[in-house]
Amino acid sequence: MKPAESTTKASTKPGEIVVFKVRKETKCSECGRELFPSTLIRLEDNGALCLDCADLSHLEFLPRGDTALTRRATKHSPLRVVVVQWARARNRYERQGVLVTPTALEQAEAESLADADLRARQRERAAIRRETEDQEYVAAFAEQVKILFPGCPAAEAEAIARHAGEKYSGRVGRSAAAKDFEPAALRLAVIAHIRHIHTPYDQLLGQLGNRKMARAAVQAPIQKVLSRWEMPKAA
Repeated sequence: MKPAESTTKASTKPGEIVVFKVRKETKCSECGRELFPSTLIRLEDNGALCLDCADLSHLEFLPRGDTALTRRATKHSPLRVVVVQWARARNRYERQGVLVTPTALEQAEAESLADADLRARQRERAAIRRETEDQEYVAAFAEQVKILFPGCPAAEAEAIARHAGEKYSGRVGRSAAAKDFEPAALRLAVIAHIRHIHTPYDQLLGQLGNRKMARAAVQAPIQKVLSRWEMPKAA
């Protein structure tokens, strides 16, 4: 570790104290103590100080990960120190957590425990709200499919909507165009459904191993179903 370079690359907010988790063995420039890998040091006057010599050994380490706990602990602690470590893969220093006073950490943990139930209820309500929104979106999607393809059975319209709009799937139903119910996007979702459910496309793809050839082979049956669904149901 080169102290001059480290101070620059690990710069944080003005006036913020930073300590480094070392990767190699070194020595404290003041007391001469051996400092092994993962030891925390503070750089001062181009030398490495152990936490005892840096007057920081009374602090406790709070690893990153719990944002609420970190925020509360740093708020209560009269002395706050940022812990960083060099990340070779990213070629930069990254925060590992903070050092705070023991009393501040205890107070923060007590506060977090007190409102744990509240946060759990908030997460549950948010999940229910998202699920409701998804159900409303699927229903609206299916309704738009029925408008464009009045001959499409209701069960299949719902299946198209649910499949196309699955979260994190990257499918057409999650696109901005589909969310605006643009006809072209809805049509793509319907065609995909017909391709897999009403034609031997999957079997052909497995046999041929060629997507373009398999799609070409089922183009006619897809169009036949589309034409039938585009016609209003007989009264």
